Amino acid sequence: MASIRSIPCQFVLFSALAASFFSASPCSASQKRGNKKATTPVQTPKADSSRDVISGMYSFLREGEFVQITVEEGKLSGFVSRFGERDSDRDAFLDQFFSNASLQGDNLSFTTKAVHGTWFEFSGVVSRGDAKTPDKEGYWIIRGTLKQYDEDERKQVSSKSRQVTFKSFSQEADEAQPK
Repeated sequence: MASIRSIPCQFVLFSALAASFFSASPCSASQKRGNKKATTPVQTPKADSSRDVISGMYSFLREGEFVQITVEEGKLSGFVSRFGERDSDRDAFLDQFFSNASLQGDNLSFTTKAVHGTWFEFSGVVSRGDAKTPDKEGYWIIRGTLKQYDEDERKQVSSKSRQVTFKSFSQEADEAQPK
């Protein structure tokens, strides 16, 4: 009697497996209808599509300096890596992390923390550059206004403002950088 009960259980198990296998076929609906050409969905850029792909290194003010932009889970973070300009830090490499950063649509802004009395504020727009592929410099560009603030020994703050364009480094250059 036990063997009679096990046959229906095995049959039910086999039927369930077979049904799930055939319903989860990797064929697309057009292939099941006999169409030979499978179509892939066309990806249309979204208004916020640049939010996910703009992460990387960008040129800054001088050769060898850069801005690191990171977008994770919709939040912007990063830092400026630059050469010092004061007598106390001249040509020393300084990293200035963002203390405040925002990416809303294509509008990007950040303020760095002060290092040796200097900090930056930036406000601009992210857009596609002239490069045709991400492995070329300038695939993404960030244009806007950069304000540099300098505090002297007497705690007097001076500022200068300029229009800048930061160009993305090639993805190959990004991948070569140690993480």
